[in-house]
Amino acid sequence: MSILEAIILGLIQGLTEFLPISSSGHLVLLPTIFKMSSPDLTMVGLLHLGTLTAVLIYFWHDLWEIAQGMLAGLAAREPMKDENGRLGWYIIAGSIPAAIVGLLFKDNVEQLFGDPKTVAAMLFITAALLVFGERMLSGKRTIGTMGWLDAIIIGFTQMFALMPGISRSGSTIMGGLLRGLNRPDAARYSFLLGVPAIGGAGLLALLDIFGETQEQSFLIYGVGFVAAAVSGYACIHFLLSWVRKHSLYPFAIYCALFGGLYLLLG
Repeated sequence: MSILEAIILGLIQGLTEFLPISSSGHLVLLPTIFKMSSPDLTMVGLLHLGTLTAVLIYFWHDLWEIAQGMLAGLAAREPMKDENGRLGWYIIAGSIPAAIVGLLFKDNVEQLFGDPKTVAAMLFITAALLVFGERMLSGKRTIGTMGWLDAIIIGFTQMFALMPGISRSGSTIMGGLLRGLNRPDAARYSFLLGVPAIGGAGLLALLDIFGETQEQSFLIYGVGFVAAAVSGYACIHFLLSWVRKHSLYPFAIYCALFGGLYLLLG
């Protein structure tokens, strides 16, 4: 893999991780279309670490307040009293379903990355989820009104994104809309919920990277990481601004067109 390809893959990851159009799907299909080197699982993990860095920087204040709320609640033996503390426990609870399924079916999920046609077909599911979420939009509830049932249901929607071609942000935003959250809060919670999931994938990749001995490999991984972090930060800002005034239908149309064209012409 060349440095230019690593930068392109980083941009793809950063731009598609947070837009509800499936980063994993694009990382499989675009290299196939343009005859690029396909990223190995180590590179995929590093790109996820780049987008995780973008989330940590963008939401550092929110995450700091969540951590403080959780610690203060534990110290006072009232972990659910503070709103920020509750949000932290909801994020942990919502991360458990995808973690369990991911560990149990890791090999099956990895096999899907080698099947571009299946990945393209999964983009239709992403499109359907976005349309369904918009149809269920009530636009009234905020994150502060969430309960355990909301956290678990949105957590289960995150499991769909284990399959390449199904957007993690798209499925979890849909879950939030399904539970009556307004679009901005559904998107914000989706990003916060992604911290454990994206971080877990990235940390597993670090174990593989430390086994590398070629200097060139570190350079390629590094530029991909930076490209993913910078483009991911910009994309978070864009989507949070977009959902305040616009629907998710354009992203659904894009997923359907991209998946359909690949199946027809690929």
